[in-house]
Amino acid sequence: MIESIYHHLLYIMPLLAIVVFIALFYIKAGYGIFRTKAWGISLPNKIGWILMECPVFVIMLILWLQSDNRMNAVPLTFFLLFELHYFQRTFIFPFLMKGHSRMPISITLMGVVFNLINGFLIGESLFHLAPDGKYTTDWFTTPAFLIGTLIFFLGMGINLHSDHVIRNLRPAGDTKHYLPQKGMYRYVTSGNYFGELVEWTGFAILTQSSASWIFVIWTFANLAPRAYSIRKQYRKEFGDQAVGKRKCLIPYIY
Repeated sequence: MIESIYHHLLYIMPLLAIVVFIALFYIKAGYGIFRTKAWGISLPNKIGWILMECPVFVIMLILWLQSDNRMNAVPLTFFLLFELHYFQRTFIFPFLMKGHSRMPISITLMGVVFNLINGFLIGESLFHLAPDGKYTTDWFTTPAFLIGTLIFFLGMGINLHSDHVIRNLRPAGDTKHYLPQKGMYRYVTSGNYFGELVEWTGFAILTQSSASWIFVIWTFANLAPRAYSIRKQYRKEFGDQAVGKRKCLIPYIY
């Protein structure tokens, strides 16, 4: 039953990603810079982020604990890398936020649903449905693992530094918007999103899992339209000259 659900979702999720990708060019998700009261009841941003990100951390932990291969070195490494990201995103990132922004409950709930599905797909693929003998210790010496791990940590570093830049744009008590200029923001207007896209691309490479690649597709489908809208908003607020030739998400490309 669970395996059947897994395979159905494996085909459905990429199709839904295409729908979401198109829709988000017309509908701006109402959090952060695009938050409006039209999205309804909202929560403090910190609480919204914790509630949204916690489910994927928990479901991955459960699926790993239920696996007969949980203490094998390679699956354990996959688990630790995945949880490293979501530990930071769930239990550290929200408490570093400044200001009093809010997140619509509707956005939080959509995030919860996606994270549960994504955690289920990746956890099942790595800990329960991987072919016997695929993830032996020899995996550590494969080009996929070595290159993917390097890309994963590169993306994480870019993401963390970009978040730091964003958090420190405004002096205490200031509520104005500022154009980020440091780090990856010299090349794209959404450096934090670029870092996240790179990070999960690295994870997909190092695991060679179909579910992980679907996560990359979803990451792009969710972030690319928003990055485009943010760049457009920056042009409106700060002018074309200030934004310059920076792309919105991928340096020199998009």
